[in-house]
Amino acid sequence: MHIILVSDRMATARSITLTRLHLAMFGLGMIVVILALSSMFSYLTMRHAAEIRMPFLQELVRTLSLEESTKTRELVKESLSTMAVRLGQMQGQLMQLDTLGERLAGLAGVKPKAHPTDKGAVAEKVAPSGGPLMRPSNLSPQEMQRALEDLSRQIERRSETLSALEDQLFEERIRKHLLPTASPVAADVRASGFGWRMDPFTGQTAMHEGIDFIAEPGTPILAAAAGIIMTAERHPQYGNMVEIDHGNGLTTRYAHASALFTQTGELVKRGQQIAAVGSTGRSTGPHLHFEVRINGAAQNPGRFLEKGITAIASR
Repeated sequence: MHIILVSDRMATARSITLTRLHLAMFGLGMIVVILALSSMFSYLTMRHAAEIRMPFLQELVRTLSLEESTKTRELVKESLSTMAVRLGQMQGQLMQLDTLGERLAGLAGVKPKAHPTDKGAVAEKVAPSGGPLMRPSNLSPQEMQRALEDLSRQIERRSETLSALEDQLFEERIRKHLLPTASPVAADVRASGFGWRMDPFTGQTAMHEGIDFIAEPGTPILAAAAGIIMTAERHPQYGNMVEIDHGNGLTTRYAHASALFTQTGELVKRGQQIAAVGSTGRSTGPHLHFEVRINGAAQNPGRFLEKGITAIASR
């Protein structure tokens, strides 16, 4: 492209030649100028619009934050209400446990022992209470935390009390099993009781320190209570005899047996066969001579056997 420049001051005309490179550079410059002007116009427009709309945006953000805070508070109130209802139910269950523990103690005939951490029986007893139901939402998080801590302490005390009751029931069960209240023979036919009587050999009055049970030879002789075999040997007077130690100075003797099925030091259970009925020693015929002694002193076996009969009848 040729451009001719004509001027009054110039004596001659000048021509300028524009190549494609010149045209391309000119076009690129125009594009840059247009883009710069557009960016400046957009920046000024957006700034002006932001200044106009900023209060609206701030109000919108404030409204959204308030709604979110309200929802959060409602959720917290609902959670506290649910927890309060559950807390009341658990407290009611604790009172039922107290009642159950008292009934069990009464049925077992034992008195619950005071735990060392208890401050007396009054502290363990739940005082009667009542009144209208208050709105659970009135409980604050701090009050709920204190209520939960108090409930935890109550559960711990109830657990200790029931454990102590269980220990007492277990001790009572062991004590009953160690008392000779079970009949030493299946057929409870008594020939001679405890006390003074005419001696069958001398015909004179003599003290009979046990009870004689009539039974066929070979009839099983059973342990009247659990214990440890003290003696299982032949005696000049008692014949084949078994003596069992039940603890606390309490022992039982089984005499005139035809055979012994235990040995010294053996642990036997209540109702376990320890011998067989016979007529060995100072005896006039097949029978079992049964004695109960406390610290070596003869006791009336009938008093113990009657307790066993009463316990069976009460079941």
